[in-house]
Amino acid sequence: CESMHALPHQRHHTVLCCFALFTCFLDAVWGQIRYSIPEELEHGAFVGNIAEDLGLDLDKLSARRFRIVSGAKKQYVEVNLENGVLFVNERIDREELCEQSLSCSFHLQVVIENPLELYRVEMEILDVNDNSPSFPWTEFNLDISESAAPGSRFPLESAQDLDVGSNSLRTYLLSVNEHFLLDIQTRSDGSKFAELVLQNPLDREQQSAHQMVLTAVDGGAPERSGTAQIDITVLDANDNAPVFDQSFYRVRLAENAPKGTVVIKLNASDLDEGPNADITYSFSGHAPIKVRQLFSVDSRTGEIKVKGVIDYEKARMHEIYVQAKDKGPSAVAVHCKVLVNVLDKNDNLPEVILTSVSTPVQEDAPPGTVIAVISVMDKDSGENGNVDCEIPHQIPFQLHSSFKNYYTLVTSDFLDRETVGEYNITLTARDMGSPPLFTRKTILVQVSDVNDNAPHFKQPSYTVYLTENNAPGASICSVAALDPDSGQNAYLSYSILDGDIQGMPVSTYVSINSDNGNIYALRSFDHEQLKNFQVTVQAQDAGFPPLKNNVSVNIFILDQNDNAPVIVSPLPHNDTAPSEAVPRSVDPGYLVTRISAVDADAGQNSRLFYQMLQATDPSLFSVALYTGEIRTIRQLMEKDPTRHRLVILVKDNGQPPLSATVSIILSVVDSLPDSQPDLGDLSLSPHHSSNLTLYLIVSLGAISFTFLVAIIVLVAVRRLKVRASNRDTGALPQVYCYKMCLTPESSKSDFMFLKPCSPVLSVQQNNAKSTDYLTSGWSALDRNELSNNRAATPNEVTHVITTGSLCRNNLLIQTEIYAHVTGCKLSLQEGTAPNYSWTPKYTQPHSEPPDYQHNVYIPGTTSGYSTLKLAPRGELDVYNTFSTFGKKKRFISNYEQPFDKDDALISNAIFK
Repeated sequence: CESMHALPHQRHHTVLCCFALFTCFLDAVWGQIRYSIPEELEHGAFVGNIAEDLGLDLDKLSARRFRIVSGAKKQYVEVNLENGVLFVNERIDREELCEQSLSCSFHLQVVIENPLELYRVEMEILDVNDNSPSFPWTEFNLDISESAAPGSRFPLESAQDLDVGSNSLRTYLLSVNEHFLLDIQTRSDGSKFAELVLQNPLDREQQSAHQMVLTAVDGGAPERSGTAQIDITVLDANDNAPVFDQSFYRVRLAENAPKGTVVIKLNASDLDEGPNADITYSFSGHAPIKVRQLFSVDSRTGEIKVKGVIDYEKARMHEIYVQAKDKGPSAVAVHCKVLVNVLDKNDNLPEVILTSVSTPVQEDAPPGTVIAVISVMDKDSGENGNVDCEIPHQIPFQLHSSFKNYYTLVTSDFLDRETVGEYNITLTARDMGSPPLFTRKTILVQVSDVNDNAPHFKQPSYTVYLTENNAPGASICSVAALDPDSGQNAYLSYSILDGDIQGMPVSTYVSINSDNGNIYALRSFDHEQLKNFQVTVQAQDAGFPPLKNNVSVNIFILDQNDNAPVIVSPLPHNDTAPSEAVPRSVDPGYLVTRISAVDADAGQNSRLFYQMLQATDPSLFSVALYTGEIRTIRQLMEKDPTRHRLVILVKDNGQPPLSATVSIILSVVDSLPDSQPDLGDLSLSPHHSSNLTLYLIVSLGAISFTFLVAIIVLVAVRRLKVRASNRDTGALPQVYCYKMCLTPESSKSDFMFLKPCSPVLSVQQNNAKSTDYLTSGWSALDRNELSNNRAATPNEVTHVITTGSLCRNNLLIQTEIYAHVTGCKLSLQEGTAPNYSWTPKYTQPHSEPPDYQHNVYIPGTTSGYSTLKLAPRGELDVYNTFSTFGKKKRFISNYEQPFDKDDALISNAIFK
């Protein structure tokens, strides 16, 4: 404070500065801090060092989000987070904040996080003498009868001072006169009012009017004052004044009483008669302005009625001063006091204030995480002001009460954003009144995502069928994965895992768009080189740490008719057409030669048909549609040419079909050389023919038995390898079926059994019957053919191999083979194309082979039995055997035979 020796006008400022000193104390029971400061302090005025008072570390105020939450409409104080000083943020007007209350204070809440701490601060506002007393009017008129006796009292209008305590109205002063003196009285609330007391009798004839100055002085330092002029008119005498039943009345009035409600009816009597006894009622000069705003007085009946809104929270009682005056000349007013006690009603809803809300909250937040700090208040009193809070029970949150009217909202369980992304928590604050009043407030709590879900693909695996000769760079399929997370945690990128396909990196075969999962072929695929392969696609999100998942994509290369038939026999010699000799004495149906061709395609695209395109004499020779055998149609005559040129067309069954042609020169001779005996022209005696047939039957039986034993041993060894491989790898390769034919009557028969180097499907375990058939196919078919009088039909062998290895290092060469061993010797070398060698030309004829495609399933194609339409065989397409040599016999197509049950077993065993 400044020195007290300052100039007089400076002393007043010095006193205010000294008065602005505050007091600070800690409430040991409630843990509250209380500051006392004077009103009207300027912005930035020092209040106290709240950080030191609470024992807090100044360096951690900002980190712990130190803040002050005020329940008032204005933020009167703030805290400097650098030094912990609490200072005035906005000028405080005590009269505006607390009106006439003797004590004035408001509460603050200090919130500190990490960990959460709450402190309650009470700010007491001390009054300063900033308001002067003032009268409702600057001039008062009093009519006093001259008959008024000494000692008569005349209430004067009270002055109003908005200050309280010592700064409020202290006393009244009256200017000097010889008839009146001033009597100062004190109300029940401590306020002062003055009455004018007649000291000496009045004499209207001597002086009919008197003027005085009334001064109201407060108790401030320095004191303030206000004045009003009193004009007194002396009247002629009215001997009797009205009299109230009692000078003091006490009544009770319910809060929020409707306007017009009668509070009390006053009654005053006058012994005079006539106009001197006609009484009127009105407020006396002691009635404050607020009382006049809330109540009215009926001038005729004396009823006091409610005029404004009676609010218990603003004032719990009211003092009403009423005067009664007759209408006679020189009427004298009498006064009474009515004390109105206001009864509280539950008319205020609880108020909910969110002082701190932490949202969004992570879904992996542990139970007990603080979400919000809540304070509630109710302006009512007693039970009407007691408030209880609650939230719904079916949500993972709880409400904890820290101390009276303060709550914290915490999590009670772990959250899952994928199940519930946000919560609208309804907080209900209900008081204890009757009936109770409640307030509902909704708190929005958003749950933020953490990367707790790995991507998952829409399908467990993907299968793609791609036609060969595709365009490089074309999209072949698309994979899609989903991630229930959000934001970056749900952003997926796709990639193909490293691997090898036929010794080459998988990245040279296919690529993938990392954004949308589209898979593209990087090369043009060839079914003849690669029938299928598998890649592994990985989906990975962008979370931290990232999560990922894999899926297998199986790609099957479908065959396309892109390979024309290749003539393997007969082959031209030195760019000249091959030639064959035909004995002139042969009978119709004589096998001249056979055209052999192969097609690298698969399925129907490799099924070949033979057709005579050109012939020197079309009536002499014919070609078998399915076997390519060239036979005589009739006997040769002397007039027939000795040299014939045939052009044979070989066409596949693809769409569109591809073809090849071969030219053959046939020379008619009288007899064949001895080096190339024609078994068909042998003229054997019956005895020698019978012996030769017996030898042939014995030889074929021995060969069949030996071949059967070899097949059984080979299948047994293979099954043992398959079981061992399945136990080690659990691989499930894909299965293809190969059928090969062997003609018993062939002059030379070579058969090479293909050995797989990959395990077969588990279908062998589930279809034991089919497997047994496969191991005994030769003998069963031999018996079947013989019993159906199909002596000339080739024996059939069906063999099941897996997508695997006809070569070392798992080099895949998968070929569907249809070979008439009597006409073609087939051999396969590792990593090379088939090598064919032509066998002796003069072989015994045989019938049309059965359609083998019905036992082969190729993805994307249909069964050969359901789609293939074969051209009918001609009547002259016949053949001879040893037992029927030279005899004509109508050709019976295999397609006309009943469908073998053994064939059905093979068909069902494939790809189940």
